[in-house]
Amino acid sequence: MLDERKLTVLRAIVDEFVTSHEPVGSKAIAQKHALGVSPATIRNDMAALEDEGYIAAPHTSAGRIPTDKGYRLFVDKLSAIKPLSSAERTAISQFLDQAVDLDDVMLRTTKLLAQLTKQVAVVQYPSLQLSRIRHVELVALPHAKIMVVVIADTGRVEQRIAELSAEISSDDLDHLRHQINSTVASSLFTDVPTLLAEFPSSLSAELHAPAVAIVACLLETLVVRPEERIVVSGTAHLARLGSDYSGSVAPLLEALEENVVLLRLLGEIETGDDLQVRIGHENHVDGLGAASVVSAGYGTTDHSIARLGVVGPTHMNYQNSMAAVTAVARYVGRIVTEA
Repeated sequence: MLDERKLTVLRAIVDEFVTSHEPVGSKAIAQKHALGVSPATIRNDMAALEDEGYIAAPHTSAGRIPTDKGYRLFVDKLSAIKPLSSAERTAISQFLDQAVDLDDVMLRTTKLLAQLTKQVAVVQYPSLQLSRIRHVELVALPHAKIMVVVIADTGRVEQRIAELSAEISSDDLDHLRHQINSTVASSLFTDVPTLLAEFPSSLSAELHAPAVAIVACLLETLVVRPEERIVVSGTAHLARLGSDYSGSVAPLLEALEENVVLLRLLGEIETGDDLQVRIGHENHVDGLGAASVVSAGYGTTDHSIARLGVVGPTHMNYQNSMAAVTAVARYVGRIVTEA
């Protein structure tokens, strides 16, 4: 366990490297940080930090840079996340409150996160698996087809086309709509298969076939896992990394094109709005050993329905990124759960 002085030296090294992207020497720390000790003492502390794997020398210069282990200790020792200013919080609220629908909320959220952190922002659509059905709408189309529109309590909308064997009257369609909503409205999507298992059999013979087709559309919404939808913004920030990024940008760009990889980076949806910071090789994704991910769940206080976060180099400003992700997740959670 490091003593407080060595932790202070480590914090100074992280702060300096995040700002300058240059290896940090004892002289720079002594000049810019009032540690109350001599450069020689700082050099000894840096040597100890290097021996324990918290910092490393990228080349033969006197400067040192934090390792993944050093960043991890730095993040774990943050006593509190510095809150955003009142002006920043007001700007977030006003910007997100202007959204007209869920798609707009998702787009605005990624743009906002990317702007606040200067990193790549990633937002997962609310999971239907963790949402409730607000309403099921049935819309008659030509050629004996029905559009089945499912509206979740988060404002998310999914639609499928059911093909019937024959045209259906408007009265029968109204009856089906009423019966389906009476059966599944306010229920979790995961409960829908059980709730509708016997639904077609409970209807008259002439409505059995169209009910089977419509129920199949509803179940398909769950089977295809539409919650695996991701919105990304801020990839242009990768262009400014250049030689400051110790890894190759190509694997990171490739990962940003794969929803499955992005979902792995964001982490599993867990209870609450847990903030997670995965540093370097903690990501367990090939080619992203020089990247870090700061993510959080959004939803209600004790029930996350999706995750959002930022992806960037390991030398990102963790305090700023953690504060922005936490604040935006809180606002997005309020918007989608009160939709």
